[in-house]
Amino acid sequence: MIISLSRINKRYPGGYEALTGVSFGIEAGEMVFITGHSGAGKTTLLKLLPGIERATSGTLLINGQNVGALRDRAIPYLRRSFGLVFQDQKLLHDRSVFENVMFPLSATGHPLREAARRARAALDKVGLLDRERVRPITLSGGEQQRLCVARAVVNRPSILIADEPTANLDAESAQDILEIFRAFNQVGVTVLVATHDQALVARYASRMLALDHGRLVS
Repeated sequence: MIISLSRINKRYPGGYEALTGVSFGIEAGEMVFITGHSGAGKTTLLKLLPGIERATSGTLLINGQNVGALRDRAIPYLRRSFGLVFQDQKLLHDRSVFENVMFPLSATGHPLREAARRARAALDKVGLLDRERVRPITLSGGEQQRLCVARAVVNRPSILIADEPTANLDAESAQDILEIFRAFNQVGVTVLVATHDQALVARYASRMLALDHGRLVS
């Protein structure tokens, strides 16, 4: 099992309980949708997996590794297993599309030629190779989201997590993003998508986890 949660609780300062008693497991190669109302705990749950947030109690295992027991300096190594697509895209608007995708590889010390090859391969997979020289600000909303996906997968993660990746996109762009996720899933990447878009869930979900006020209800 690539992801395992047992009785996870997350309480923020002030006493707000974002997650309560959440337990589930995900096998390598699954594609799972996390649904629930705004404030249900979807974003918090996703941020726990790569150690962006820490659980208050309970056990979280990633590839058998206890995330709660990791020291802060070990978290960057944990995150190398993940591709992250969050709503605050944090694109580098003073750099080109190509440079945005290169950035994670540069940060982990990949040789320049290999990094460039992998960046272009990632852009090709999301249909942006012909836009590699432009700045992100010139892209449409759907193209910017595809750029975020390319940047998330350039390190060849085993787990891809996305928080509301189709929010504010038209139906066609939303479908394009989900087709990209499904393509990565079909080559073995474990994919978790948080969304409130029930039409996309109905079309793509082979498995769904539903949250309600921080509790897993189905």
